[in-house]
Amino acid sequence: MSRKTVRVTMAQALVRYLCNQFTEIDGERLPLFAGVFGIFGHGNVTCLSEALESVQDQLPTWRGQNEQSMALAAIAFAKAKRRRQLMVAATSIGPGAANMVTAAGTAHANRLPVLLIAGDTFANRIPDPVLQQVEHFSDPTVTVNDAFKSVSRYWDRIVLPEQIISSLPQAIATMLDPADCGPAFIGLAQDAQEVAFDYPAAFFEPAVWSIPRPRADRTRLVEAAALLQAAKTPLIISGGGVRYSSAEEKVAEFAVKRGIPIVETIAGKGAITHNHPAHAGPIGIVGSTSANALAGEADVILAIGTRLQDFTTGSWTVFQQDAKFISINAARFDAVKHRALAVVGDALETVIELDEALGDWKADPALLPKAQSLFADWNKLLDQHQAVTNGPIPTYAQVVGIVNETSKPNDTLIAAAGGTPGEVTKGWRVKNPNTFDCEFGFSCMGYEIAAGWGHAMAKAGNGTPIVMIGDGTYMMMNSDIYSTVLTGHKMIVVVCDNGGYAVINRLQQFKGVPGFNNLIKDCRVKEPFAVDFVKHAESMGALARRCESLADLKTAMEWAQTTDRTTVITLVTDAHAWVPGDADWDVGVPEVSERESVQKARADQEKIRQKQRVGV
Repeated sequence: MSRKTVRVTMAQALVRYLCNQFTEIDGERLPLFAGVFGIFGHGNVTCLSEALESVQDQLPTWRGQNEQSMALAAIAFAKAKRRRQLMVAATSIGPGAANMVTAAGTAHANRLPVLLIAGDTFANRIPDPVLQQVEHFSDPTVTVNDAFKSVSRYWDRIVLPEQIISSLPQAIATMLDPADCGPAFIGLAQDAQEVAFDYPAAFFEPAVWSIPRPRADRTRLVEAAALLQAAKTPLIISGGGVRYSSAEEKVAEFAVKRGIPIVETIAGKGAITHNHPAHAGPIGIVGSTSANALAGEADVILAIGTRLQDFTTGSWTVFQQDAKFISINAARFDAVKHRALAVVGDALETVIELDEALGDWKADPALLPKAQSLFADWNKLLDQHQAVTNGPIPTYAQVVGIVNETSKPNDTLIAAAGGTPGEVTKGWRVKNPNTFDCEFGFSCMGYEIAAGWGHAMAKAGNGTPIVMIGDGTYMMMNSDIYSTVLTGHKMIVVVCDNGGYAVINRLQQFKGVPGFNNLIKDCRVKEPFAVDFVKHAESMGALARRCESLADLKTAMEWAQTTDRTTVITLVTDAHAWVPGDADWDVGVPEVSERESVQKARADQEKIRQKQRVGV
């Protein structure tokens, strides 16, 4: 009996396969790949675009303005969908592919799935060197696409049409695996895209994918329960993995039931609402005094779904030297950090099983009220910094307060780089779960506006993305304002114009270096001047308004909620006023310098390093 086959080109087969992959979200069957962000060039326009054009009603293709930004939009879409539905970002060869490497790094650092597809050189090498080909004299197989190897969880180059039969399922399995989740990259040789092949019909049969939920080892659960039961001042750190596991409610219930305060990482912020009774604020360098105080006293830390980045741990200075960690994580690599008791498993299932193993145990009944009191003091401090005053220049804190006040419960706040992440992590009071996206694993300048596009697609009208961005990052990547106007995906963009790269200027001066090459006034320029962001945004089809005061900002935000397209609001913001923080950060400071200010900063840095918890 002959095998049933379908004869199509490799590019056509790839697209047909993607169209037949599905996922289930809240009981509803949906396409696993919701669409493609694409920029076509000679490496993909003649074959891949031909295949995508024929299925555009099933697998829509959205034209980006920049390869990096469209991949960032795809990443934000996946984050908004909590890694259950994905997007593709497709580009030609050479510079188009290289532009996506930054986005791949962003996805990799944040454990987020995106399928990156780039054209490649010719497998047969006959026309070499082709346009946009880099040539390595000692290795003719190397192309720009090899750069993705360091920032991809899965990497492949297709030089024969039948290779996608094994490659595509592996790529998808990697992107959906909670332990290995991250970007998958596939390079398509130009001559391989055009080749027709008799593919097995079974390859194109519809498949429904689900996210695996690995259970933890029973012995480790017993050990974790015993360690918690012996704790006098336990603390829960809720990370991004809590959100991706849909464990928000269970972790919150667990905390209240057991009387353990919850503090949040940047990626984990928004798993619970700001006013939840167990919530004690964000932890770490851009965290709250309440969370950091609790961390400094904690004897057992239950870290759930976090990779314990330095901004969470204060470069490992916020904890006691002898504090013990229980780490619940789907990824073994993350679970074993800092001599933690590694409980490798899905956050939701593991917390449920740990709860069962704890029996009737509860933490000291005074612990949660103490955390609530510390958090109340933190909220008073926020109120003071966010209060509307008659100062000459609005502060970030005041801007965050007004934008937060005028946002609707389902609006999503988006930030990524510069001074904004610290200010929103500290000062944004989450109204509904999963409405906060601060990309601070890679701190990728340029993520914000592109991410607004991705979130707008994912939200589908259920709330509006609100992008908070500094003038420096806005200048780096803003073209997706135009994208959202073209496609009808509305977002609100708040541009805080503080005259350059203000937060890195703050760090520079804090470590003893005079202001240099960060604020525009300190750069090698003929004459400093301010960009007219209103005119710039309007030139891309957006609505825009400049604010002269905090009262103007509130009025403008209320207006922006009523508009029918992307709306940009800009105002001058203080470059030197920040909400205080009390955690340390380990950065390099010159060991030798003629500057007295640097010498003092070096001495202070050595004191920080003496406080660090030594781990692995």
